[in-house]
Amino acid sequence: MTDARTTAFEWVEKKQPEWSAWNSHIWHLAETAWREYRSAEWYVKKLRAEGFDVEEGSGGMPTAFSATWSNGKGPTIMAYAEYDAVPGNCQVADTYRAPRKGLSRFAGGHTDPHSALGMGSLVGALAAKAAMQRHGITGSIRFMGEPAEKVRGSKPIHAAKGYYDGLDAIISFHPFYMLPLCNTARWETHCGPYYAAIYEFLCESPQTWLQGAVADAAGAPIPAAHTSARAPGANDALVMMYSMSKMMRDHMLPHTGTWTLNETILASGQATADNLAAQMAMIMFAARAPDVAMLKKIYAVLDRNAEAAAAAAHCTVKRHWVSKSKPGLANHAMADITYCNLERAGAPRYGADAVAKARELQKELGLEPMAEPFADELGQLVPPQEAERRLRLDLPSWQTHYTSDDYTDMTWFAPTVRFYVGRAVLKGPPGFAYPEWALNALGGIPSCIDPTVATAGKTIAATILDLMTDKAALARAQEEFRTRKEMSADPGPWCDYPPPIDFPWPEYVETPRGREWWIPATATDKAMER
Repeated sequence: MTDARTTAFEWVEKKQPEWSAWNSHIWHLAETAWREYRSAEWYVKKLRAEGFDVEEGSGGMPTAFSATWSNGKGPTIMAYAEYDAVPGNCQVADTYRAPRKGLSRFAGGHTDPHSALGMGSLVGALAAKAAMQRHGITGSIRFMGEPAEKVRGSKPIHAAKGYYDGLDAIISFHPFYMLPLCNTARWETHCGPYYAAIYEFLCESPQTWLQGAVADAAGAPIPAAHTSARAPGANDALVMMYSMSKMMRDHMLPHTGTWTLNETILASGQATADNLAAQMAMIMFAARAPDVAMLKKIYAVLDRNAEAAAAAAHCTVKRHWVSKSKPGLANHAMADITYCNLERAGAPRYGADAVAKARELQKELGLEPMAEPFADELGQLVPPQEAERRLRLDLPSWQTHYTSDDYTDMTWFAPTVRFYVGRAVLKGPPGFAYPEWALNALGGIPSCIDPTVATAGKTIAATILDLMTDKAALARAQEEFRTRKEMSADPGPWCDYPPPIDFPWPEYVETPRGREWWIPATATDKAMER
C-alpha cells in the first residue's frame, strides 16, 4: 500500500468518532426530496470549514451545492453526497418499531440510507484531501450536493447546467440494496433511464359545468348552491387518471420486461365537505425502464389518460417534468481501479456492539437471536465481472440497463464508477422477511452503519489518490469513456425543464408545538414511543 493510501486509511480510522456523529446527525434530520434544508446547510458549513469553495443553491436548487478544493494543478476528481430521506419511514435508531420522538410515523426516514451514502463520500473526500496535503499530491476534489435522488431530481439539472463539465473522473457510491450488488462495482449493466412528471388538474370554472341546465333554472343567486349539481372537479380527474393508469400498468407490465411505474399524490389542500368542486389536484408518475423507447410509450399513454380524465371532470391539465434522467454509461477501467481499492479497504466488519443490537432486534421480532446475525454476503467481496454474471442470470439478453439511480447522468461527462458497500442486514429463518422498519433502524444505529461508511470512505479516498497519481490508469479510463460516448447517438443531457422545486413536496414545518412533519403526530405515534 502506498504511503498516501496509508495516510488516508489512518485518517478514516482516527476520525471515526467525529464522522459517526456527523452521520447520525444527517440520519436524524431525515429531510425529504427538494426540502433538505438543514442537511444541505450542514454540508456547506462543514466543507467551508475544510477549505472548500462552495456554491450554495447550485443549478437553481436551494438544497444543492457545488464545492471544490484544490492542491495545485492536476486532475479534478468528483464525489458527491445525497441526503434525501423517504416520507412514511420515520423510525427511531433502536431495536423496536417507533417514530423518532415527537414525530409522526409518516415523517421522513432514511431507507437506503442516503445519510450513509453522503457521509461515506464526504469521509472519502476529506481523507484523500488529508493525504494529498501530507504527501504533496496535486489536483482538485469536486464535491457535489445532490438533493432529491428519490425522484432522480438534481443530477439531470446539474448535468444540463454544466456542473460536470471539465471533470477527469467521477466516483459514485451507494450502500447495497440488492444482491448480487454487495461489496462490488457495476461492470456493464448500469442503471437505466427514468422519467417523472406531475400532472396538475385545475377546475377553474366549475360554475360552467351545467350552465343553462334545469338545475339553474330557478335563478339561484349563488352559483354553488347546495341545490345544484357540483362539477366533478380536480379530485375526480386525479382518481380517474390513477384508475386508467393502473389499468395500463396491469395490461402492459407482464408483456414488456422489467419496467416499473409508481405514483404519488401530492397534497393540494382541497379537503372540504362543502358543495364546491376541488380546484386543484396533482399526481406524479415515475417510470424506470431499460431504454428510453419504453419510457416514451409509457408517457404517451399517461398523457392520453390525463387528457381524458381532465375532459370528463371539467378540468384542464398541465404536465410538469420532474426528471428526465439518462441511462448509465459503463467504464470497466474505473470499475477495476475502484474494486482493487475496495479489496484494500476490506468488507464491513461488525463489532460486539453491532452484534448485540442485531440480536436484540431479532428477539424483538420473536426470533431466536443468532450467534452470527448479519448476512454472510456482508463479509464477502464480489469481483465486478462475477457480479455482472450473476446479475444477468435473471435478465433477458436484449436488456442493457437495470434498476434506477440518477448517477447515470454523470456517466456522460467523465469516466464514472458505481460501487456498492454492504449495509447491515440480518439473517432470518427460511421464508422470513424482516419488516422495513428494522432495516431502517439498522441504518441509524452507529455500530451497525459505521462499518459501511468506513469501507466506503477508504475505498473512495484510495480511488481519488490513484486517479490523481496514476496517469496511465486515468488515461485508460478516459479513453474508454470517449470510445463509449462516441458510439452513442444521444450523448447530450435530456433535461429541458426548470428545477421542480415549487410543488407541494412534503416537508417538516415549524409550529407552536415545535418542529414537526406536515402530518402531525397521532395518538398511535405517541403510544409507540418507549
